[in-house]
Amino acid sequence: MIALTLAEITAAVGGDLRVAGEDTTETVVDGLVDTDSRTMGPGSIFVAKPGAETDGHRFVGSAVAAGAVLAIVEHPVDVAVTQIVVPDAVAALGALAREVVARVRAGGALRIVGITGSNGKTTTKNFLARILEGEGETVAPVKSFNNEVGAPVTMLRVTESTRFLVSEFGAAAPGSIAHLAGLVEPDLAVVLMVGMAHAGGFGGIEATAKAKAELVDAARVPGTAVLNVDDPRVAAMREIADSRGLSTVGFGQGPTADVRAHDIEVSASGTSCIIEAAGQRLPLRLRVLGAHHVSNALAAIAAALVLGVALADAVARLETVEIAERWRMQPLGSDRVRIINDAYNASPDSMAAALRTLAQITGPTERTVAVLGAMSELGESAGEEHDRIGLLAVRLNIQRIVVVGPEARRLYLAAVGEGSWDSEAVHLPDQDAAFEFLRTELRDGDRVLVKSSNSVGLRHLGDRLGELFS
Repeated sequence: MIALTLAEITAAVGGDLRVAGEDTTETVVDGLVDTDSRTMGPGSIFVAKPGAETDGHRFVGSAVAAGAVLAIVEHPVDVAVTQIVVPDAVAALGALAREVVARVRAGGALRIVGITGSNGKTTTKNFLARILEGEGETVAPVKSFNNEVGAPVTMLRVTESTRFLVSEFGAAAPGSIAHLAGLVEPDLAVVLMVGMAHAGGFGGIEATAKAKAELVDAARVPGTAVLNVDDPRVAAMREIADSRGLSTVGFGQGPTADVRAHDIEVSASGTSCIIEAAGQRLPLRLRVLGAHHVSNALAAIAAALVLGVALADAVARLETVEIAERWRMQPLGSDRVRIINDAYNASPDSMAAALRTLAQITGPTERTVAVLGAMSELGESAGEEHDRIGLLAVRLNIQRIVVVGPEARRLYLAAVGEGSWDSEAVHLPDQDAAFEFLRTELRDGDRVLVKSSNSVGLRHLGDRLGELFS
């Protein structure tokens, strides 16, 4: 974080300062800000966030022992450290992020990119961060820090020397993106797609589209909306951009895209295509598996071009990315048994894309194996969407389907009903049972996809299988 006095921090968060030791209102603090006491170091600020399972106030002592010099709390704690008492610790975290980013932006060099979409946010964030790191100091979220805590924690990492802040915005509810993006007012609003992910929590896909459009509404004017023109719901957001005086850049595979890809080829070693943009035509060879990642690459390239990066530089830097993120189409195992661990999250769109990738990268002498768990947060559409994935797996000729957990049983029944298979599809109660089954079932030449929503935990099964067959 940039250097601020205790008085300035207190004013930013609207709290009551209670100094301890030799501190005064003019004491300067510039350390890491976080809600996790385990990340604290010398000079850090600990935000004591109450939670459903534990309360951050219990860990103020641990944070101070690790080096924290300031605690932002909702009630005073009996620990010898300066404290700022606030009504809402999470709101205070956001308010501090707003103040810090505004001060850095006032210096004139900082450009801010906001990214949202039902799928692909983290991959696109990583792609764009890799491109921008070659231009100057870039701050981007760790993992998927895209909620009311993770986004401000990332924002607070900016300093006076930061040139680019890449923020990823998830939507827990209507208004979430508007709130988070409103903290920083991005210069670029990147919208990837509108899909069924979290649709159950929003009341349908149109409500999801409205939530994603909040990012375009929150963008700084003058600014730019970077939109996926292959998705009609995203393309329609151009009307919002036009009404607000934002310029627009479209990406996709269609002829109307400003940044366009064609001749896409997927193999076990990665994904290649031809990129057309800014009057140029260049080949792109991604090491990341899956045709669906081409759209994420296009979004990153489009944003980079708006920020003044040369197309050749953007492409060259993308080609150095080895994996999108841990547990996202992550290759594990060995050439003998290849495990693709894509179980950080799952929606109908990402599940379908992963299954198609599995089919595309498997050779004629190899066997496709899909280890599938439930997709969460689909609401009333859950049954229908699990049916659809079961049918798709059969129609793609996935040779072995291993369905894990009671919540995914309908996927299994749909696969069996579509294929009338004799034991090609199996249903197992949990990941331990699946591991015991797969350790003897898998054989040389198998290409194995592990895919589920994060809450199901199959990413850990993928890790275990990767270690077993490494």
